[in-house]
Amino acid sequence: MEKSINFLEKSPIMLTTIDNPYNPFEDFDNWLRYDNNKGYGSLEYLARIASVDDSMSDEEIEDAINEAIDEIIRYDFMNVYTIAEDPNNSVNK
Repeated sequence: MEKSINFLEKSPIMLTTIDNPYNPFEDFDNWLRYDNNKGYGSLEYLARIASVDDSMSDEEIEDAINEAIDEIIRYDFMNVYTIAEDPNNSVNK
């Protein structure tokens, strides 16, 4: 799981909620504090849904995390979750 945590630091997207005013790429500490204070636990939720392990390649981990984010949003009946994009990532520009 350590490898997947490191991947999240490099990922161009992250799971967030529509009401969180902080971008996790620009102000992670406040983003996480808000997320936890509201009881979302977005990182923990993503970790439960994403099927990753240390034997996977970086590409496999990226695919698994992206699939988990898509699945969380697809089955989000309360419409709380959304994607935050890294504004400094050239892929998103």
